[in-house]
Amino acid sequence: MRRRLRSNAGVTLMELLIAVMLMSLLSVGLLFALRIGLNTYQKAQSKLMDNRRVAGAQRILEQELAGLVPVVAECGAGPQGGGVKTQFFQGEPEVMRFVSTFSLQEAWRGRPQILEIFVIPGSDGGVRLVVNELPYLGPQSAARICMAERRFLPVSAAPTSFVLADKLAFCRFTFLDQPDDQTLPLGWFPRFLGPTWPRAVRIEMAPMVPDPSRLQPASLLAPIHVFRNPGVQYGDF
Repeated sequence: MRRRLRSNAGVTLMELLIAVMLMSLLSVGLLFALRIGLNTYQKAQSKLMDNRRVAGAQRILEQELAGLVPVVAECGAGPQGGGVKTQFFQGEPEVMRFVSTFSLQEAWRGRPQILEIFVIPGSDGGVRLVVNELPYLGPQSAARICMAERRFLPVSAAPTSFVLADKLAFCRFTFLDQPDDQTLPLGWFPRFLGPTWPRAVRIEMAPMVPDPSRLQPASLLAPIHVFRNPGVQYGDF
């Protein structure tokens, strides 16, 4: 009778405490494993988004320069005219202005835009590359921005400015052009002063903090395929 009662006895308090302790340790282990997995996933997503942002910015710059429109505007014209017809292209070490058929909002499907691509100081001590888009409504809208031959109004960032690259150590533009001496080969110049359009544009930039595990902003070289002569009148059909 005593043997039968012992075989039907329940769980002791010590066994219950050991079981609860084992379940607690298992739960804590699963929680730490889940937390490590979530942190790894967030870091991977952050790196992936940064890489996509860098690759997307370089692709946007290439498409904007590929869509350059050879616009000739009467810079410095008043209400009664009197301006100087010149190519609408501003090329400075930290500022570019031109008309492009590529738009950030509508890609290649929208209307041409006057693009202002320039460098401004960043919030953390570096610099950032931004772009403004202004609707292009004809040579008159471009003429309101240029005051005289190869002289333009200053650019400024606005709430609608789009940041193409941020946290850069430097960012500068150079332009491939033919020197005044036609016997000399093509060269890279920090300012574009040619009578037509540059043969190519080079955008040099580098990150403030290099990180081999992420896609880094790199220099970009974009050819410009324009064969129009600003001195020749072209009629509309």
